[in-house]
Amino acid sequence: MVALACNKFGPGDLSRVIALEVTAPDSLEEYDTLTPHARVLDGHGDSVVATIVWATADSTPVLTVLDSLTGRTVVNRIGQTGRLLARSDGLISNAVSIRTLAAADTLFATRASTVDTVVLSADSVSDSLTVEVADTIESASGGDSLTVPLAGRPVVYSITDPVSAGPVTLVADDSTHALVTTDTVTTGASGFAFVQVRLLGPSVPDSVVVQAIARRAVGDTVPGSPVTFVVRFQP
Repeated sequence: MVALACNKFGPGDLSRVIALEVTAPDSLEEYDTLTPHARVLDGHGDSVVATIVWATADSTPVLTVLDSLTGRTVVNRIGQTGRLLARSDGLISNAVSIRTLAAADTLFATRASTVDTVVLSADSVSDSLTVEVADTIESASGGDSLTVPLAGRPVVYSITDPVSAGPVTLVADDSTHALVTTDTVTTGASGFAFVQVRLLGPSVPDSVVVQAIARRAVGDTVPGSPVTFVVRFQP
């Protein structure tokens, strides 16, 4: 959250309106809606009932304010940073910067096979179970679509079989041995997220099923979810 205040201090009655405090998320995903919050304060720091009007602060709008009184805002241009302003009773807030993000529309495994076979050893670990979160841009000329990887997007990995926790764990590095059956991994610059499956033992399951699910900011499941991986163990 971003919190900014525009102050108008001066001598006199502390019951006077002196500040406009604004809070809003620092990013907004395409097709989602953002509703910022603001309050007018008096000299005591108490909220004062007042009308607050919202607007964009950019000559070429990156954001679109749908309702000037509630501040309800949507993305107009993705991949940029827009600014919002609040006004009330002669006060004007500092601009709140909000990054606009493309909406993910596809999740897929980065390799052809989603089945991995692990030969038992002193420390049995699978290959990386890697997925990519991306935005698909259709070609206006009818050519091939462009797949743009999206960084900073959460992917939830879960062991769905075996149901009983204990014999295996999800890991993101070579040194981890803690029991984890569900883990949220953020995609890197290339749009990739991954985990590995580590055998904790002593029992050895025939196979382990891991599912990866990505969701958009509005809560919708990204198409392609879940991606299902199968890890098999053999002597």
